[in-house]
Amino acid sequence: MRNLFSSIILIAVSFLALAQSNSEGIRKGPNFKLENLDGDMIELNKEVGDGPVLLSFWATWCKPCLEELVEYKKIYNEFKDQGFKMYAISTDDEKTVAKVKPLVSSKSYNFPVLLDTNSEIARLYYAQAMPYSVILDKDGFIIYSHLGYMKGDEIKVRDKISEQLKK
Repeated sequence: MRNLFSSIILIAVSFLALAQSNSEGIRKGPNFKLENLDGDMIELNKEVGDGPVLLSFWATWCKPCLEELVEYKKIYNEFKDQGFKMYAISTDDEKTVAKVKPLVSSKSYNFPVLLDTNSEIARLYYAQAMPYSVILDKDGFIIYSHLGYMKGDEIKVRDKISEQLKK
């Protein structure tokens, strides 16, 4: 009986995944609402449409995340006036979330930072470790995702964004 129930759940999840895919098999990025550092709620579905959207899942305690955000800040500044949007989604929990705003201020990050203190949105996007990056096209479909960061990874991200802005 347990195997039958597991099979039914697996089939249901598979159908849901297919329903969210377009003809190319690309999955639609799940919608979410998160609070920014000013306490305002940001809803993803209201932010897509003008150009690509980069979601960068990170945490204050993650050194590669901070290195990646330095590079993403350059990309954001290069493309922000062309319809590109970026959201740095902090996965800091209740113990470390107080460090987010001072860190963002000290690094002069000018892109929006959202708070995912229970990692609910990170789980929606299968971000199992930090840093984790996702690029959505202007229609909200996931066109790229990447786990981890090594110097040079930002080049592919920049190229993907540039490519999307030309469409």
